Amino acid sequence: MSNSINPQSLSVDSLITDLKSLGYIADRGLATSIFISMKLGKPILLEGEVGVGKTELAKTLAALYGRQLIRLQCYEGIDTNHALYEWDYARQMLQIRAMNQADDTQASVETLFGPQFLIERPLLQAIRAGDQCVLLIDEIDRADDEFEAFLLELLSDFQITIPEIGTVSAATRPIIILTSNRTRELHDALKRRCLYSWIGFPNPEREIEIVRSRIPQIGERLAQKVVAAVNRLRDMELEKVPGVAETIDWVQSLNAIGADDLDEEGAAHTLGAVIKSRDDMDYAKANLKDIVAGV
Repeated sequence: MSNSINPQSLSVDSLITDLKSLGYIADRGLATSIFISMKLGKPILLEGEVGVGKTELAKTLAALYGRQLIRLQCYEGIDTNHALYEWDYARQMLQIRAMNQADDTQASVETLFGPQFLIERPLLQAIRAGDQCVLLIDEIDRADDEFEAFLLELLSDFQITIPEIGTVSAATRPIIILTSNRTRELHDALKRRCLYSWIGFPNPEREIEIVRSRIPQIGERLAQKVVAAVNRLRDMELEKVPGVAETIDWVQSLNAIGADDLDEEGAAHTLGAVIKSRDDMDYAKANLKDIVAGV
């Protein structure tokens, strides 16, 4: 599909079908939230456990509409220089030297902070791109309060203010998705500017459907057994609970070694696909019989 397709003309049912065609299985609640977000041009905040498909949804929507995916990966200490824009100081210094040699006027000094010296970062790129992109602000909970406050103007009016240039507004709005793993509570001011959807772990039937849509070559039995084993792991007291992404990785790992079933030996050799810490690995290996029993 191309970006000539207008999401405004979609229905919830067609969105579910279109996402499924690209291997993303969305329930009606999530699809409805995304549909409303696109219809109203409002950002949507997706919260949920790690590995349940929040980031993947943004990627799938970008592919679905043929749009550029612009991703801002948040982290502690992120600031406007990394997220919005910065000045190309090296080029400015070269310009200053050229101006000095030419004994140029003050008017030329003002050009040092013109658009030609502006380096666009993800948020400014998204403002310029408008409805030609999907903007993903990933793991916003990893950023600090100051950065969260900085986003408020962007999320309300989809515009930013550059002191030396003025206000830059988007002519059209992109699809805007924020994700959070809830490592900290987000402020109400940010939440009020977004629609909200929680993505939890899918039930076993839906998880099997997700796995088979992503890895169509694997058999139903292997998918069922791995999903059952992952659900047993989720019921255990693990430091890092496996998400759907780990379920898919585990199935792919078993498939890579030619396994069409899940037994203790195969599970032991491929646990690294689903377990991500040493303590959890030791615990899982000690309980491997229970993990694969009855599946």
